[in-house]
Parts: sequence; C-alpha cells; structure tokens
Amino acid sequence: LSGAENFIFGGNRKTMKNTKTKKLVTCAIMIALATVLSMFKLGIKMPLGGSLTLLSMLPICLVSIMFGLNWGFASAFIYSVIQLLIDLPEAMGWGMDAKTWIGMIIFDYIVAFTALGIAGIFRNKGSLGAMLGGVLALVLRYISHIISGTIFFAVWMPEGWSNPFIYSVCYNGAFMLPEIILTAVGLYFIVKVPEIQKLYMTTND
Repeated sequence: LSGAENFIFGGNRKTMKNTKTKKLVTCAIMIALATVLSMFKLGIKMPLGGSLTLLSMLPICLVSIMFGLNWGFASAFIYSVIQLLIDLPEAMGWGMDAKTWIGMIIFDYIVAFTALGIAGIFRNKGSLGAMLGGVLALVLRYISHIISGTIFFAVWMPEGWSNPFIYSVCYNGAFMLPEIILTAVGLYFIVKVPEIQKLYMTTND
C-alpha cells in the first residue's frame, strides 16, 4: 500500500489536499482494505454469521475520523452492501423466512455496518475523541446485531437458553466484544500518527 500511502499523505499535497478527488480515492482504498481484512478470520466463525476479523472495521472508522461524518456514512453504507453480497451465498442455506431475511439485511448489514460512519463524531476533540468515536461506532454495530438476534433469530436459540435477548447479547458478544477491544487498541496508535492527525483536527468535511 506504499503507493496509496504516498497518495493520501504525500506527493502533490499542495494541490491535492482536501480535494474531493483525493477523498473519493482514499475512501475507495479504505473500503477495499476493510473488505480484504474482513476475510481474515481470527478464531471460530459463528454458525449463523459473525466472526472476529483482523481490524476490518478500522479503515471504515478512519474515513469518518479523517474526513467527517458525510464521507464516513457514505463509505460505511457501501461497505455494508459489499459485506451483504459476500455473505449472501452462505445465508441462503440457513432456511430463513421472508421476515428473517428482511431483518437480517436491515439490522445485521445495512444498519450495523453503516453505523461505523459515526466514528468521526468526536473528530475535533483530539486523539481521545477520535478513538472514542471509533469505539462508539462498533458499540452501535453490536447493538444492531443484538436487536436482530433478539427479534429475528430467536427461533435458532439453542436449548438451555430461555431469554432471546440474553442469548443474542452473548452470541454477538463472542465476536463483537473482542472486535471492539482490538479496534480500540488499533485506533489508539493510528490516530496519533501526525499525518492522520492533520486530517481529523479540522472542522471541514
């Protein structure tokens, strides 16, 4: 990614800085990077979707932190559609009814991943604000998965569980809580990079 890094942080900085073209290309690079990282699974893949990935949420969060909420939400929405298309073949074998399909698409993909766009909400509050915004984004994704599991996937709740909400919290927490921790650690270090700080320490979107 050295060429991409040079484009984002170096090269024709005087003429390219904060231009729409540069932001569009950077967003495309970040979406592609997030998609590739999502394919690296850390641990066991959950039986009805969900897995711990190699910081796949971090690039999308960075878009919002660097360029603001408008760019963040747009990139996150595109990423949500890509993730849906990637997982669609596997989901087709789960035997879901129409209600579950709609709930899954909305809450496990469109809402869950688009929520990552809020990561830049505290982008003008320094490194701590940038990191907290990223954590908030993943927490909102976690909540969206919990809603989906409680309402639409309760029929798959194993024996021994009596409360769909508690089961959904535990099921989704098995991969989302480690994902939140890993992303928070990643953000802690990356938002301190001077080149990135120059991008998010501004009020311009």
